[in-house]
Amino acid sequence: MANLWDYWVEDALSKLESLKLLRSLRPIHLPPSESSSTESNDFEFYDDLRQWDRASVEVEISEATFQKWLQDIPSTGDDAVSSNGKTDNQTAASGGKFRKLLIFSGNDYLGLSSHPTVRKAAIKAAQEYGMGPRGSALICGYTSYHRLLESSLADLKKKEDCLLCPTGFSANMAVMTAIGSVGLLLAEGGKPANDEKVAIFSDALNHASIIDGIRLAEKQGGVVSFVYRHCDMFHLNALLSGCSMKKKVVVTDSLFSMDGDFAPMTELVRLRHKHEFLLVIDDAHATLVCGETGGGAAEKFVCETSVDISIGTLSKAAGCHGGFIACSKRWKQLIQSRGRSFIFSTSSPVPIAAAAHAAVSVARKETWRRKAVWDRVLEFRAMTGIPITSPIVSLIVGSEKKALEASRHLLESGYHVTAIRPPTVPPNSCRLRIALSAAHTPDDLRKFVSALYQCVNFHQMNFNYSAKM
Repeated sequence: MANLWDYWVEDALSKLESLKLLRSLRPIHLPPSESSSTESNDFEFYDDLRQWDRASVEVEISEATFQKWLQDIPSTGDDAVSSNGKTDNQTAASGGKFRKLLIFSGNDYLGLSSHPTVRKAAIKAAQEYGMGPRGSALICGYTSYHRLLESSLADLKKKEDCLLCPTGFSANMAVMTAIGSVGLLLAEGGKPANDEKVAIFSDALNHASIIDGIRLAEKQGGVVSFVYRHCDMFHLNALLSGCSMKKKVVVTDSLFSMDGDFAPMTELVRLRHKHEFLLVIDDAHATLVCGETGGGAAEKFVCETSVDISIGTLSKAAGCHGGFIACSKRWKQLIQSRGRSFIFSTSSPVPIAAAAHAAVSVARKETWRRKAVWDRVLEFRAMTGIPITSPIVSLIVGSEKKALEASRHLLESGYHVTAIRPPTVPPNSCRLRIALSAAHTPDDLRKFVSALYQCVNFHQMNFNYSAKM
């Protein structure tokens, strides 16, 4: 089934080559001293939670910020610097008043952002090379550090290759526009007829970056899009069956960031065999969190070979920054030649690439971190009775007023949980989005749940966590 898409991609690459539009990556090799800072056998690993892990969930905010949050007063961030020009840290040093908060709203699921090995990798690279050569990856911004990170991610995702992007958002945009270019490149006469375009089927709750990427691809003329009801395989099957276009793609979040539920991966694979579409997943929230080795949702549901393109980010469980696309070498060459958000963006600084590579290595080695975050999931279920299936807990309270009141109560209780409101979510579905971390302790969770019970009525909520853990 992938053979047709392999043929179309190969044909598109041939067309680009004939037009002299193929783009190449040529890693810049930094001085020899980099070898000691990139070898994973030089990394330090630990077997349990340490004090430094708490820095990923413990923060302080100034009293001014605290009061603005309580009153829901919009802030430009200026309150981080006082009227005398001092920063928050300087104010704290001189006796200013601050509030300690425990974060239950971040995406650092494994607590890696404060890990000594990750910090040391960034520091060493910064000291030796600064930010590194600055430019897009196709000009001078692609180094041996970036290549090493790509290789480790390709291995993690069990894919032939990987392409780094500055963010997860740009990664999704690049994939969608590259997919649309297939219809444009293979069209006879330059402008594709409707049956020559690519049909993209997208889950109704997919991330904004997927939606925007599809919109851009449509505007360029190579794509026709179809939206299926959230995780509704009957609806998707009906749309696929009724579509006469040959080039079909299904794209979905693997773990939905605002609802905390998994895409029905097993059913998607069955439909892939039936309809022979290209399966693309945004694995941002599952990468390093799910699966025995941290390979993500595809590893968790044992369908890695059936996922054609796996998109992810290094800003969540890796605790760093950047995006990536794990795919075949053919797809990588096409995306780096046709993915606008990749082509026209400056690549990640060298210290970020070094830190991310260290984070991936730590996440794979320190398997207790994955166990710890899933232990917190089980504990939250036991304490609340809410059948959550992931570290993302979506408590839909309804109105903005209720969501803001609950968020304020948690803030006063010492917990950082923001109210999620339109346009991020539909009207009357405002919610508290809670994220559990390996850096949280069972005692943290008990106290947090106690504070939740004081501001949220669990019995009045409807939950839809259908996929298994």
